[in-house]
Amino acid sequence: MVFQKPPDGGWGWVIVVVSFFTQFLCYGSPLAVGVLYLEWLDAFGEGKGKTAWVGSLANGIGLLASPVCSICVSSFGARPVAIFSGFMVAGGLMMSSFAPNIYFLYISYGIVVGLGCGLLYTATVTITCQYFDKRRGLALGLISTGSSVGLFIYAALQRELIDIYGLDGCLLIVGALSLNILACGSLMRPLDSSDSPPPEKTCVDKVPDQYFVYREKEKTVEENISILEKGYVDEKCANNMPDYKQDSILNKNVLSSINVNEKDTYKKKVVEQTNFCKQLAKRKWQLYLNYWEETVVLFKNKVFSALFVAILLFDIGGFPPSLLMEDVARSANVNEDDYRMPLISIIGIMTAVGKLTLGILADFKWVNTLYLYVTTLLMTGVALFAIPFAKSYLTLAMLSGILGFLTGNWSIFPYVTTKTVGIEKLTHAYGILMFFAGLGNSLGPPIVGWFYDWTQEYDTAFYFSGFCVLLGGFLLLLAALPCWNACANPSSKLPPNTYSYKVASSA
Repeated sequence: MVFQKPPDGGWGWVIVVVSFFTQFLCYGSPLAVGVLYLEWLDAFGEGKGKTAWVGSLANGIGLLASPVCSICVSSFGARPVAIFSGFMVAGGLMMSSFAPNIYFLYISYGIVVGLGCGLLYTATVTITCQYFDKRRGLALGLISTGSSVGLFIYAALQRELIDIYGLDGCLLIVGALSLNILACGSLMRPLDSSDSPPPEKTCVDKVPDQYFVYREKEKTVEENISILEKGYVDEKCANNMPDYKQDSILNKNVLSSINVNEKDTYKKKVVEQTNFCKQLAKRKWQLYLNYWEETVVLFKNKVFSALFVAILLFDIGGFPPSLLMEDVARSANVNEDDYRMPLISIIGIMTAVGKLTLGILADFKWVNTLYLYVTTLLMTGVALFAIPFAKSYLTLAMLSGILGFLTGNWSIFPYVTTKTVGIEKLTHAYGILMFFAGLGNSLGPPIVGWFYDWTQEYDTAFYFSGFCVLLGGFLLLLAALPCWNACANPSSKLPPNTYSYKVASSA
């Protein structure tokens, strides 16, 4: 398929709008699942750790399955995947309204909705990147705020729907709203070339002759022909044999009637195809080996290794407040009459502000994005330590705003990854980091819930969360110190494909 040059406008702005609303509709309920979390606690009577698995799976499974999501979008295109995923998200939400127990929710809400969200995220990012080049950063920034705005609105919307229609009615209505993803997906017109060349033959004949050369020590063509001769004769005889009782006579007649040149051509073509399949399998195996070698090289970079630990610990400790903050307020005996806005809504709107603000700061040449990211980690750890001391709606709202703003550091994470490993290795490295981010999202809320089940209070849980985030921040800061480069032998050359982070950005 031949793609046109990205237009950086035109129908691309329609793509931005529909991608924004797609992320708004699919991520609104999973990110605001803290409102539903309280209802599930009361409805099923399970522990907080077990119940927290529902929301953590919905938010983490998409990241864990990001390689599969990428393959699906590459194979089928953004529009078919978006439409199919819209059915998944809507169906999963509606199925959740009939959940008889918490285990059913693990499948319907956690896996089905979560995987649908992961597919939709990949589809929206892919189609947006195809339509934009020079304005790609602006376009991606606009569509990424859809999830934050969805969190802000859905937190209040789901609470209102629960008060009016109950938990089951809320999930049915939210699922029906998600069907609008189908309309958004239908507008994701692929950027195909109008003058694409006609499809060529996809048979082995179009492969250059040099690919048929099997360079290892193999049997000669004559030896292969002798091995294949029996199968060839049987096939020809089966096609021309009218009566199985006359096998001996017909075999001689068929063999005598076969043209020698045709026979040799057939055998040689089979041998060539066999060798080509062997060569293709060898090349595929070599690609897998290269992938693991590149992965090992990435982890030899101390900054990347620290970044991998930091993102894992950050999501284990920093994600639970967006899911559990409403229950934290209820555990602190905060009067519901004092609620002017759901705490999760505050986290959502401040996350959008944080994404835009930190993204703008990262564009300044005098700002070191790695140190900026480390600063957000350390401040997040301090804010998590302060949660046990917040006993009123006002203090919890302030901490929710701070945590939401700092969670916006997702917008600068690709900058940090690029500076660490280079643009050539960005896709490989970012996929690895997103997998561990999804693992942290999946494990964080249940761990905090289990701490509450053991201690019957959230203080120890958030001390643990703050310690995880601070530990990740300090490890990343230690790995990025410029003294490591000063201590290195300047005469020694780095091995190929090894990357080091330039702490002082002069560009």
